[in-house]
Amino acid sequence: MFAEWLFTGFSILSVLGAIGLVVFRHPMNSAMSLVITMISLAGLYALLSAKLIFAIQLIVYAGAIMSLMVFIIMFLNVQTEDLPEEKSRFLYLLGGVVVLAPVFFFLKKVVQSLPGSEATIVGNGFGGVKEVGLVLFKDWLLPFEIVSILLLVALIGAVLLAGKRRMSK
Repeated sequence: MFAEWLFTGFSILSVLGAIGLVVFRHPMNSAMSLVITMISLAGLYALLSAKLIFAIQLIVYAGAIMSLMVFIIMFLNVQTEDLPEEKSRFLYLLGGVVVLAPVFFFLKKVVQSLPGSEATIVGNGFGGVKEVGLVLFKDWLLPFEIVSILLLVALIGAVLLAGKRRMSK
């Protein structure tokens, strides 16, 4: 029962943080909303007994990446008067709600049509570093290496594009 309350709380926090990310006008407020979303997602991973993903979510995303984003926003020193005027902002938000409402009702109907089942308790080794590493390097080695090569090519391309831009100035 307590886990269900935690799940509901983390879910509501993550959705409210995502809404705040879109609705807030100042970048610092949006970044703080993203931090709330990242931390609540880490809580959801913890409820799923995915220890490694929980730790990665907290350390890498909610910690390092968000610290970098907040540092950049603070370094730019964006003031409220520097932000562009957005007169039709809430009209776009209303349009997004109208577009996403049928998707929400469809997903609600699909979830309600699923047969009820009790949650199964996972084993002790589920979600740990060793288990994830074994699955990643035994069953998913080729896709893992393909993604590594793709990221390397993207990095080299970004460096080359930045070098060409600097040379042309």
